[in-house]
Amino acid sequence: MKKIKANLKFFLSRVDHSTQLTAVSLIVMLLSILIVGLVHGSVAGYIQAILVIISLVLFVYLFLLLGEKAGKYTNNLQYRIDRGTDNSFVEYPLGILLYDADKQIQWVNPYFVEETGFNPSNGMSIGDISSELSSLIDDEEHAGNKTIQIDDKYYLVQVQTELKVIYLMDITRYSKIEKRYEDNRSVIGQVYLDNYAEITQSMSDRDISNLDNYITNELSNWASEQQMFLKRIDDDHFFITAYTGRIFDMEKNGFKILDVIREYTSQQNVPLTLSMGFSYGVDDLHKLNDEAQKNLNLALGRGGDQVVVKEIGEKARFYGGNTDPMEKRTRVRARMISEALQELLKDSDQVIVMGHSHPDMDVLGSSLGIRRISMMNNTPCKIVINPNTLHSDVSRLLGMIDEDPDIKKDIISPAESIEIKTPKTLIVMVDHSKQSISINPDLFNGDNNKVVVIDHHRRGEEFPENPMLIYIEPYASSTSELITEMLEYQPKNKKAIEKIEATALLAGITVDTKSFSLRTGTRTFDAASYLRSVGADETVIQNVLKENIDSFIQKSHLIETITMVNGNMAVCFGEEDKTYDPVIVAQAADTLLSLDNVEASFVISKRPDGRVGISARSLGNVNVQVIMEKLGGGGHLSDAATQIPDSTVEEVKNQLVDVLTASNKKN
Repeated sequence: MKKIKANLKFFLSRVDHSTQLTAVSLIVMLLSILIVGLVHGSVAGYIQAILVIISLVLFVYLFLLLGEKAGKYTNNLQYRIDRGTDNSFVEYPLGILLYDADKQIQWVNPYFVEETGFNPSNGMSIGDISSELSSLIDDEEHAGNKTIQIDDKYYLVQVQTELKVIYLMDITRYSKIEKRYEDNRSVIGQVYLDNYAEITQSMSDRDISNLDNYITNELSNWASEQQMFLKRIDDDHFFITAYTGRIFDMEKNGFKILDVIREYTSQQNVPLTLSMGFSYGVDDLHKLNDEAQKNLNLALGRGGDQVVVKEIGEKARFYGGNTDPMEKRTRVRARMISEALQELLKDSDQVIVMGHSHPDMDVLGSSLGIRRISMMNNTPCKIVINPNTLHSDVSRLLGMIDEDPDIKKDIISPAESIEIKTPKTLIVMVDHSKQSISINPDLFNGDNNKVVVIDHHRRGEEFPENPMLIYIEPYASSTSELITEMLEYQPKNKKAIEKIEATALLAGITVDTKSFSLRTGTRTFDAASYLRSVGADETVIQNVLKENIDSFIQKSHLIETITMVNGNMAVCFGEEDKTYDPVIVAQAADTLLSLDNVEASFVISKRPDGRVGISARSLGNVNVQVIMEKLGGGGHLSDAATQIPDSTVEEVKNQLVDVLTASNKKN
């Protein structure tokens, strides 16, 4: 009887409510038929009652039998589940680790020991197995599924911080498949011989043939070693298809092929350099080729002798560029740029010219030069100046310019520039190529901007979209030098450059060359000679560039904080609660170069805009541009800077020292 009750109770517990109602309804119906048959009293009624009784007995028997079988099945299933759970916790191919609040290992399952090779003993911590695994426990936000590497294996890790349990699943096979896929994605590259045309124009056919053979053989051997396809498509242009894995390997050694070509050709007195652009990240080969060409243009815009590698949608990576760019400007190029600018001026209703947010003498001089070129071509021109961001030397020269009403009326504020801008306005950017650091970045808002870029700094990744004309020459001493050359090719029947304009242009060259002591070439002196011939006054320049007493004291105070890094790099810094004029900071960096055993200088200070700035200078043996790019800035090989938001002077100093130390170890 107990067994019947148990089976009945178990069965009822395992069936749903509707099934129970159906069974009860059937029993009630049979009992009703039985009562009706007995009450009727006839033979047919008795036979009906007997059949109902037999049906009830069979129903109850089958009901109890079904309950018994269901009970056996469920008990067996429960036993297997419990046993399987216990076995999986110990034997299933999933590493399981239990730890305490101090990250001490309390228990691991056998599979963990078998997979990792670690058999933890008492007092062993998670950090002894993997520092990455230890740090993952502290990072609750990313404590979910994450891949880590232990020795040569990869594991998918899940951390349950509440239970203090770590699960590791071996995904080495799938990680290798993923890596193989990533390493075999298509890469398209463009290779350009920077100064091939200039070098070969004075060489004999035999020497040109020898140079071509060397370049072709060297590049072909390099391509073969890296399993790349290389095809020469022009005298100075090669096309490459490769795999991402090979490009990553070449990035690790910094594309040594640049040094090989440069060193050999220099020994042969034909100093040839290479520039390369590589693109990857999508399966569209046409798009990859377009991006590779843009990356090559970026490398050339930065002075050449370098490689730009960029995954589409990500930031570009730069390699090489450790030597000062070679002079590739020619009189022909200056004349062509000048003529192209004339055509753009004819199609514009006016010109708005502006420099970077803290204009120096080069910005003011080149802006006045563009205004004069515009007037020679009968096109109105306005110069954007923010009077709140001027240093004393620029303010002095502007004070002299204010005495000339014709020039004064063409100097406007950033707000006025937005008001007068029209769809046919030509915007000329001088001494910079980043819109974000322009005097008025809002001027670029809107579509179909007509932009011209004239600069002597190496081009960065940020750049105006589809500019009408680009004239970037990193070899030039200053933007004023570039514009002075362009002035010489303007219409001769127009009014010549005025003395104050020539003086401003010469002042720009003087400041950027540190009085013709740095970054000067024959073209620099030619430009200075031309400006002197049209009335540039050096006495005015000397008076304008005089340093006031307060600036001298601030500069001296910065220099007092000098700290030497790597033996030949001077680092100075200002107070946290004091702001410094960027020009004073730059002057302090220049002064440091005059000290014995200082090859490069870095001055850190709080800027008026709240950011922390670094002004970097070098004598040419240290590429400060590459160093500043690692901190988000840029510039020139011997003259660079960066501005870092939301940081303290001390934090930026530590970042800079880390970069300098790492660069020294790499070299």
